[in-house]
Amino acid sequence: MILRTERSDARAWSPEQLAELFSEGFPAFITADPVSREYIGRVREWFADLDLLLVDEDGVPVAGGWGVPIRWDGRVDGLPAGYSRSLARAVEGREQGVAPDTLVICGAIVSPSFKGRGLAGRALGALREAGREAGLSRVVAPVRPTTKARYPLTPIDSFIRWRRADGTALDPWIRTHERLGAEILAAAPASQTMTGTVAEWEGWTGLALPESGDYVIPDGLSVLRVDREADEGVYREPNVWMRHR
Repeated sequence: MILRTERSDARAWSPEQLAELFSEGFPAFITADPVSREYIGRVREWFADLDLLLVDEDGVPVAGGWGVPIRWDGRVDGLPAGYSRSLARAVEGREQGVAPDTLVICGAIVSPSFKGRGLAGRALGALREAGREAGLSRVVAPVRPTTKARYPLTPIDSFIRWRRADGTALDPWIRTHERLGAEILAAAPASQTMTGTVAEWEGWTGLALPESGDYVIPDGLSVLRVDREADEGVYREPNVWMRHR
């Protein structure tokens, strides 16, 4: 399959061109992260060279990925807490004149009809190449394990140790990164924290939340904690820090 890599801001994409790529989307609650909301505008403006699409012969985007540049000392305990703090470190580093040396791969997506063809790996590879061209010698990723939603009560530290009979990771997204030479560094138990009112969470999840307590929610990698008296729901999403070699 012949694909070319383009920056997502290279041209104005029509809704029809992007429809399938984003058709499966992300959980509605993913936008309820206040840290991400604070920084995402500057991320898109300043780091557009790390926001890429793979485009087919008809000019239709079929996969994509994006990341941010940060300064990192190479130590596990020097990593950001996860996805949200990676955005914050990238933006604040830019504002403070700190030279980045590490690419944080923040995400990748593939059109549903093109899944299973290795395009996720190609999108990650394009990002790694863009990072090298930008002088970023290290590559890490706060990976969102796709099958963790089936085990929301299992601690992320346990989940990342689960392996199939052939020794590869149980989770397919972790496996994709490992096939590209990445290794697990550490769990990120609170990579993102989403907050909202009880009514907002009922809208995002499609569930009734009649009393305070913990709830398993659709597409949630961990549980939602609801406090009816405070009219608040808090969900902390775990990721897995991986480093590409």
